[in-house]
Amino acid sequence: MQVALKDLEIRGAGNLLGGEQAGHIAGVGFDLYLRMIGEAVSAFRGDVAEGQTELRLELPVDAHIPEDYVDSERLRLEAYQKLSAASSPTAARDQTDLVLDELTDRYGEPPQPVQNLILVSRLRWLSQQAGLSEVVAMGSNLRVASADLADSMQVRLKRMYPGSRYTIATGAIMVPMPRINDEPLGDAALIAWAGSLLGAIFPRPVEEPAAPGAAAQGAPTTTQNPNPRRKS
Repeated sequence: MQVALKDLEIRGAGNLLGGEQAGHIAGVGFDLYLRMIGEAVSAFRGDVAEGQTELRLELPVDAHIPEDYVDSERLRLEAYQKLSAASSPTAARDQTDLVLDELTDRYGEPPQPVQNLILVSRLRWLSQQAGLSEVVAMGSNLRVASADLADSMQVRLKRMYPGSRYTIATGAIMVPMPRINDEPLGDAALIAWAGSLLGAIFPRPVEEPAAPGAAAQGAPTTTQNPNPRRKS
């Protein structure tokens, strides 16, 4: 595993979710880190990591585990791996909360970048429950794909999110990201807004009871189902 860790360190390519922190494991964005972990662990074990490279999730937020919170590289990697498992499609809804509780017990109250990371983990879980392949900030818009929206959901999208566009041929949704006083949302607010968007467009037929702590840190709490199919 030390070889895999060194491989991650050498190949660190910056923070897809935050500022530039190239070559530094602690600063690598969550989505990129998951991909790197999956590849490294798969190579180490000689198998294929389950379901962690299907979703492309990129938001302009600072979401990582700082060295001054968890100073051990090995323990940071362990925490990332637990969040990776918690955000997988087969994970229980409250699994991310359990990781948060463990981090708090071991290292104290998490700083904002770690809180953002928890929110991103929950958002990743929601996105995969909806069967999405992309949740990506592109300029002033959020791109969500691949979606196959029923006619009623297309009407709902336009009503709830003015200026949004849905392209049937590609299954892509483009939604303007909100601003307050002409300023972009803060990191946690942006993640929560993205979760609300997914909850509005990809609702579950039956709402599951919220797990204890699921609403902590301002995270989105709506549970999603695979994409509703369009009416023919």
